[in-house]
Amino acid sequence: MMMSAPGLAQQLTGLARLSGDGVSVTSTEASVEIGIPMTQAVPWRVFTLADPPRLVVDFSELDWGETDGEALVSTIGSIVTMQTGLFRPGWSRMVLTLSEPLAVDTAAMRREGEAARVDIRLIPTDPEHFAAKAGAPASALFKAAPIALQRDPRGTGPLVVVLDPGHGGLDPGAEKEGVREADLMLTFARELKDVLLRSDGVDVVLTRDEDVFVPLEERVSIARAAGADLFISLHADALAQGRANGATVYTLSEDATDIASQKLAERHDRSDLLAGVDLSETGDEVALVLMDMARTETDPRSDALADALVQGIFVATGSTYKTPRMEAGFSVLKAPDIPSVLVELGFLSSKRDREKLVDPDWRRSAAEGMRDAILSWAEADAAAAERLRQ
Repeated sequence: MMMSAPGLAQQLTGLARLSGDGVSVTSTEASVEIGIPMTQAVPWRVFTLADPPRLVVDFSELDWGETDGEALVSTIGSIVTMQTGLFRPGWSRMVLTLSEPLAVDTAAMRREGEAARVDIRLIPTDPEHFAAKAGAPASALFKAAPIALQRDPRGTGPLVVVLDPGHGGLDPGAEKEGVREADLMLTFARELKDVLLRSDGVDVVLTRDEDVFVPLEERVSIARAAGADLFISLHADALAQGRANGATVYTLSEDATDIASQKLAERHDRSDLLAGVDLSETGDEVALVLMDMARTETDPRSDALADALVQGIFVATGSTYKTPRMEAGFSVLKAPDIPSVLVELGFLSSKRDREKLVDPDWRRSAAEGMRDAILSWAEADAAAAERLRQ
């Protein structure tokens, strides 16, 4: 039995897992072949998006398991990145960023007894043809029906999101071509707040709503006083050397992921020194918090939130760093009882990122992507808490 309908969800039900050797990607001079074997057939759809060129494959719902997208496409010249994960409750997504326009030549699901397999063949095309065919089908658009969160498993009342616009006041953060990080992140935090408040069951608190300096310790205190369910610190840094562009989401780690991460962490931590606060003992305190976190559930919840945000930003904007999930010793993430992440929305040192960050339309897309990620994470987080209670 063969079902082939690119861009349309098939009328099947159930939850599938990858089977066999999992996802495969091969290429020849004439085509790129993608194989996705699974334990059972589920609704699915495939479509392309432009700027940058991307292939999107959705399933309702497929568990991607330990799929290593980076390894799968490392030798495929026409594919830059592969990302897989939960798109929103009920839907899983694979996104391939393409280095050149590739058209969907064939896309079919083949039933193999109880199991199934999706095979997709991509062939080179010209930019005009690709752009004409690109676009999400109506079945992939969810904005008309925001998720209504049912809060209870982790606490009563609405989901409380604390947004922390980085820097402020005497600490302007990064500056490039007349753009100040502190101003830009305050603007984005206000925009993200407005987008979130349009969803049912969400409250939003900003650690600052004007151009003032707020010490790092106080930012965490504000989150705790607000009863935060999650904490997101917003930044757009600049690198003195090297080239980097795209969004990165950080979680707390005793050791920075790499030297660049360490430099960024040191720079943010020095904010408190500008206000005359002695942080000479912070290292020990962070180490103690990390040990505490290792004994709690917060660390994996922060990781899940960070993963969701990477996916949400990428799907909405196509703009993420080559390694979008990293770790560093940011003091602002040290609360042991609040899932916390730091989002570097882009690099002011990158002309490409700077143009996006000052574009209200791009920021709106980024905010909507983050909203979708936050709501998806909250639903999954609540469901996990309910399972633990049972």
